Amino acid sequence: MTHVVTEACIRCKHTDCVDACPVDAFREGPNFLVIDPEECIDCTLCIPECPVDAIVPEDDLTPQQQAYLVLNARLAAAWPRIIKSKPSAPDADAWAGVRHKRHLLDQDLATETEE
Repeated sequence: MTHVVTEACIRCKHTDCVDACPVDAFREGPNFLVIDPEECIDCTLCIPECPVDAIVPEDDLTPQQQAYLVLNARLAAAWPRIIKSKPSAPDADAWAGVRHKRHLLDQDLATETEE
């Protein structure tokens, strides 16, 4: 089983979860993080670190969140690994409570990476 980053992360992109991941399974896009399902070891350490509850175990995805399982896998193959946290965007807290943000997801390659 893998964990999945869902819609709540879009435009928030807090990276607290990255430091908790023992296998560096997170990938970074311009305004969203994803988890590489091939690397996730189902340790659950990232879940409590997400301040917007965007990380969900695969088995707990709602029908509305199912598309994020495929999306995480696809984007993880294209986006660079992120291995340490970064400061959140200045407006991240304003986006935390916004619902229906899927149309705002920027799927381009991330421009900044930290290896």
